[in-house]
Amino acid sequence: MNIVELAQRIRTLRLDRRLTLEEVASRTGLTRSWLSKVENFRVTPSLPALGQICSALNVSMSDLVKGLDEKPPIALVRKDERQVVERNNSEGNTTVYESLAHKRPSRMMDPFLLTVPPGVARDELLAHDGEEFLMVQQGMIEFEIDSQRLILRAGDSLYFDSNLPHRIINSFKRTAIVLCVFLDNSG
Repeated sequence: MNIVELAQRIRTLRLDRRLTLEEVASRTGLTRSWLSKVENFRVTPSLPALGQICSALNVSMSDLVKGLDEKPPIALVRKDERQVVERNNSEGNTTVYESLAHKRPSRMMDPFLLTVPPGVARDELLAHDGEEFLMVQQGMIEFEIDSQRLILRAGDSLYFDSNLPHRIINSFKRTAIVLCVFLDNSG
C-alpha cells in the first residue's frame, strides 16, 4: 500500500471535516505528534490505529484504502499535472514537494521534485523507514546525514538508508531543485 497516498487521504479527510490534529488525537487516544507523522508519511499506522483514525474521521476503512492497491501499468504525469504534497514543514521551511507519480496509487517508489528556496532548512534531522535517492537538478544544497555534512551541486546524487537522521539545507543564494525518490522497503 502506498503510504504517501494514504497519508494524503487522511490529511484531506481531516481538513474536509474541519478537524485539528488535537481533535483527532482526542477522539482516537493517539498523540498529536504521532498523527502528524502519519499525515507527513513518516510513520505507517498499524491496522488498529488506522481503524481508530477512520472512526474519528467517520469513514470506513474500505473507503479510505479503496484503490490504493491499483497499479495502472503506465502513469504519465505532465509538468502541469504535478501535485503539491502538503508537508508539516517547520517554521521557515518553505520547501515545496511536488509528487511526480500520484496517478499510480500503489507504487513502491515515491518520486518528488523539491524546490528549496535560499536560506531554508528543517530544524531537526528526521529518520524514517526505507531508502532514499537525491539528485540535485539546479543550484546547490548542503545535506546533513547522521554526523556528516555534504555539499551537493547540480548533477550530484546520493543514495542512502533513510533510517539515518537527515535533512536538506539550502544555505546558498539560489533556489535549489532536487529530485528525491523515497522507497519504503519496510513492508
